[in-house]
Amino acid sequence: MSAECCDVKHEKVSQQFRKVLWVALVLNFTMFIVEFSASFSADSVSLVADSIDFFGDSANYAVSLFVLGLGVATRAKASLLKAATMAAFGFWVIGTAIYNAIVISSPEPQMMGLLGLIAMLVNLAVAIMLYSFRDGDSNMKSVWLCTRNDVIGNIAVILAASGVFLTTTRWPDLIVAFGMGALSLHSSLQVMKIARVELKTQST
Repeated sequence: MSAECCDVKHEKVSQQFRKVLWVALVLNFTMFIVEFSASFSADSVSLVADSIDFFGDSANYAVSLFVLGLGVATRAKASLLKAATMAAFGFWVIGTAIYNAIVISSPEPQMMGLLGLIAMLVNLAVAIMLYSFRDGDSNMKSVWLCTRNDVIGNIAVILAASGVFLTTTRWPDLIVAFGMGALSLHSSLQVMKIARVELKTQST
């Protein structure tokens, strides 16, 4: 009776999580199109990084939806894949920031600030919806970490825009891009650790 009750509870949580994921997927993909299109006119590395992050999150949400009803081992393997994409994103952002540190660029702070604010509001709404699922399995954990990172990244972009405006240099933009890349790498390691523990538990 107890096991049956737990199964019903788990199914209810899964259905709620599925609905939230669909909303998050649509919002993130829409913001990817908007921010990526505008980031080039703003000439901002942190905005490009943030827009690509929106795309990566959309893909992660799609993967999470696909494996949601599958076994723990399958979900853990999907989490390892998502962790790998988070790591790839982190390395790409850091590499792009290094390139732009060498090549002369002049970010547009007003555009950066406006897009950063819009992106933050969208991600904050998604984060609030996902908050109750933050302590779930590696699949749920990876989704929460992606969204949390987005909010932090958006705040950082707004601060970078202020820094670019006040200093009239590109360095605040590049520093934020480096930070976003490092945060993505750190989150990737967290998800990998949880997923490996789940896989090890399933194999014993």
